[in-house]
Amino acid sequence: MSALWYGKLLWFLVAVSLLVTVHEFGHYWVARRLGFKVLRFSVGFGRPLLKRVWGRDRTEYVLAAIPLGGYVKLLDEREGGVAAEELPRSFTRRPVWQRVVVLLAGPAFNIAFAVLLLWGMFWVSGITEVRAIVGEVNAGSPAATAGLASGDEIVAVGGRAAEGQREVVFGLLDDLSGSGRAALILRDASGKERQVLLEVDGADARRRLTEPEQLFNGLGFHFRQPEIPARVGAVTPGGPADKAGLQPGDLITAVDGEPIADFRALVARISGAPGASVAIAYQRDGVGSSVRLQIASETVEGRTVGRIMVTPATRVSYPDSMLRHIDLSPVRALGKAAQESWDMTVLQARLFSRMLLGQVSLKNLSGPLSIAEYAGESAAAGVSAFLGFLVLISLSLGFLNLLPIPILDGGQIVFQLIEGVKGSPLSERAQALGQQLGILLLLVLMGVALFNDFARQFG
Repeated sequence: MSALWYGKLLWFLVAVSLLVTVHEFGHYWVARRLGFKVLRFSVGFGRPLLKRVWGRDRTEYVLAAIPLGGYVKLLDEREGGVAAEELPRSFTRRPVWQRVVVLLAGPAFNIAFAVLLLWGMFWVSGITEVRAIVGEVNAGSPAATAGLASGDEIVAVGGRAAEGQREVVFGLLDDLSGSGRAALILRDASGKERQVLLEVDGADARRRLTEPEQLFNGLGFHFRQPEIPARVGAVTPGGPADKAGLQPGDLITAVDGEPIADFRALVARISGAPGASVAIAYQRDGVGSSVRLQIASETVEGRTVGRIMVTPATRVSYPDSMLRHIDLSPVRALGKAAQESWDMTVLQARLFSRMLLGQVSLKNLSGPLSIAEYAGESAAAGVSAFLGFLVLISLSLGFLNLLPIPILDGGQIVFQLIEGVKGSPLSERAQALGQQLGILLLLVLMGVALFNDFARQFG
């Protein structure tokens, strides 16, 4: 394993351990407040690395060897004998509504944690959005048919105002994966607004739009991006550029005599010619030169693309004209954070339900490899990016645990509500069958997620 992957794994463990602790602390804190007896609070599974018994209830606090989960163990007479004086504090002897509140507390703390993170980010830094300005539009594409033109700014999707690119992406995914239609309000360079209808026919075509990084390819347009000079930043050892002698700082000016305006044009030219031998013209310290190299081939999302294994010398930097910044007071920042968390959770619920119905691609399920990669990349991008990653994962953890799958909090809540309605708990056989079905469903989802991980890593 490379040093890069060790770094990603470290940040993945940091994120998971933090969010699991938040989740389990929610169960623990509410259970203590409502009078349940807590026997153990464990972060992680497996062999205990650290353990301390503390408090009037002699609760065990455990840090275990496998930091991919955790649990809170409550006093429960179904798991062994309970002294008569302790029975009122047993899980099964507490009122149904209290049991439900304890089960809800874990997901609720994850969602509240996301709100608090967003509140701090919005309060300290405000909100900076990249304006959703249309760049190139492909002829004959759904975007061209709808009437989108280069330079238009998308200011609303489906009647919902869109401050920037992120809200436009969420709005398009939501509307197109459902009805296949998205009503857009566009503002041209003169400030005049007009409404267009973006349509995608066919269930298969709509489902392909929901695959990772396929939304704009399928719609036939991309957002306008600032130009990045085609100057080499880093060269991968052993790659085509390295073998040809290209060095950091070289400015690539042409490929096979075709002028290269910026790094994005270079990527487009190279990716479209896998395996080809091309002449690269470049400038080094103001002196022009050229070299011939063999473009490597890689499979990405089932498509063969060309690579010369270089990265740009500068990162994308948007001019002020493409940004929209809003400073928020503490009160407005809290309201915005709560609204943002609610909107993202509702969108997750809609997209997940459509995934079960076959309207959204299963390729969106991510396993530990992809999450570790996102964790490492966000940490490398800075504190703000990593906090944003924590927000998304915390909201996802809260939502997933509310699903009515017996092994999860949501499934246990269903069991408690059934007991409240019928006046007695479900039979042990029915609960055991539910647990088995829940485990089977989770194994299927995890299997799909891991398959997606390996497909992304190894093509």
